[in-house]
Amino acid sequence: MEILEVIAILACSIFAGAAIYGTVVEHPARLACGTELAATVFGPSYKRAAAMQASLALLATLAGVAVAINGGVGL
Repeated sequence: MEILEVIAILACSIFAGAAIYGTVVEHPARLACGTELAATVFGPSYKRAAAMQASLALLATLAGVAVAINGGVGL
């Protein structure tokens, strides 16, 4: 049971960290490099990021639901 809690928290944390990094660091840096460069790198980058974030979101959701079904986190 505890391993599911760890998996849910870890997946949520990695997802949040990746989203914050992309918003605060990656996106502004690419825009600062100019439109032509940004247009060529945004597509492949976001395609990879979407796959990673979707996987993390699904993992966090499944682990969280499994924890909730089994009685939730004991506080």
